[in-house]
Amino acid sequence: MTSKSMKSLTLVALLASAGLVFAAPPEGAGQAGAGKSRPAAQAKPEVPIGAYFQDRQRQAVLQYYGSQQAKGRCPPGLAKKNNGCMPPGQAKKWSMGQPLPGSLTYYPVPRGVVAQIGLPPAGYKYVRVANDLLLVAIGTMMVVDAIEDLMRP
Repeated sequence: MTSKSMKSLTLVALLASAGLVFAAPPEGAGQAGAGKSRPAAQAKPEVPIGAYFQDRQRQAVLQYYGSQQAKGRCPPGLAKKNNGCMPPGQAKKWSMGQPLPGSLTYYPVPRGVVAQIGLPPAGYKYVRVANDLLLVAIGTMMVVDAIEDLMRP
């Protein structure tokens, strides 16, 4: 083959491959799950303020903390106060439907309590503030529901 015919052959091959590059992609190519309907993005469930805890959960929590007090076991934050498991001050430092103040100390809820009342909804968590167990929104720390006076006699 001559050099001229070799160049012509190479040019034809390049033009043919260029046509493949510029060809339209097959239908549905590049689309994840093409032809299938996608489920709507699941948003976290909204919990109405003051309507999460049921009587069964309240009784389980009060029984757990009442038995801890009877055994002489106060929650860690109250034990070091040495005041009979009473929260400091009489006024609550939190309000339903409002975020917890940044200066307020809160504690995680023991696994034993969570096992009895169930995991919190997605986007929420349980915390204990003084003598109260709260359900708060993660991120905003807004108080959604509460079980108050855990150590009541």
